[in-house]
Amino acid sequence: MKKRFNIAVQMDPLERINPKEDSTFVIVKEAQDRGYKTFHYLPKDISLNNNIITARGFYFKIINSNKKFFKKEKTKLVNLNDFHCVLVRQDPPFNMEYITATYFLEMLNKKVIVINNPSEIRNNPEKLSIFKFKNIIPPTLISENLNEIENFIKKNLFTILKPMYGNGGEGIEKVKKGSLENKKIIQKMIKKYKGAIISQKFIKEICKGDRRIILLDGDYVGSVARIPKKGSIKANFHAGGSAKKTGLVFQDKKICKILKPYLKNKGLFFTGIDVIGNYLTEINVTSPTGMQEINNLNSVRLEKIFWDKLEKKINR
Repeated sequence: MKKRFNIAVQMDPLERINPKEDSTFVIVKEAQDRGYKTFHYLPKDISLNNNIITARGFYFKIINSNKKFFKKEKTKLVNLNDFHCVLVRQDPPFNMEYITATYFLEMLNKKVIVINNPSEIRNNPEKLSIFKFKNIIPPTLISENLNEIENFIKKNLFTILKPMYGNGGEGIEKVKKGSLENKKIIQKMIKKYKGAIISQKFIKEICKGDRRIILLDGDYVGSVARIPKKGSIKANFHAGGSAKKTGLVFQDKKICKILKPYLKNKGLFFTGIDVIGNYLTEINVTSPTGMQEINNLNSVRLEKIFWDKLEKKINR
């Protein structure tokens, strides 16, 4: 008889989830189809009590309903050491609540599999970890020094500016070398996001899409090209980008091969890397998206591969 696992999911409120697009939805649906119990809690509801890691939340089931897709049980306090696996699936921002949750999760019994490894989630911010692979990233500066940013912009015809800890295409700006507006744009971004911003050479191949490549335990399982709206530079689905079928193109195979040993070694089981042209631009480790778009375009079910691979780790 197949073992029924007890799964906790640390994520955003269920009411915010779009069941037609969200990757967590299909992951949880597959878990429940396999007979697993699923428990939901918010990052703010995890606590450390005399060396016991607890979470306040509820068990829930996905249901077929026009009004809402889930049915939840009464709120209760649980010991996270009683679970086989904890999935970290909340969206950034990378703030102190986020960091505190990673400290708590890494204190769990080693028998509890946490996906992704909380220490390495904390140590690999989406836009910073690419610097470990300097030969496959575009020219990039991270700074809040106005002069340094202005000098960087002077080296390229066009430059992309984006917040260090934003997500979903938030705050992305494209600036042109020599524009009189650049200083004002930089100052506004530094003030709004309260710290360093990213300056990155504009990659003209964005017109062919920003490719989201899904890697499970370091292995390539699927990809989708996110195409910006006409006149836009934002390819993220949250920012209006459209999905287009794609395989491994440009240097994708090489990039995946370079990343695999690092991701496996760090326990970054579920990652979504972003590639434009020949360049790696982000390594998403907290709550990668793109599963449903890949499924729909290729008639596959990545969530099945997800659980097939993860079951082997839980069963050890």
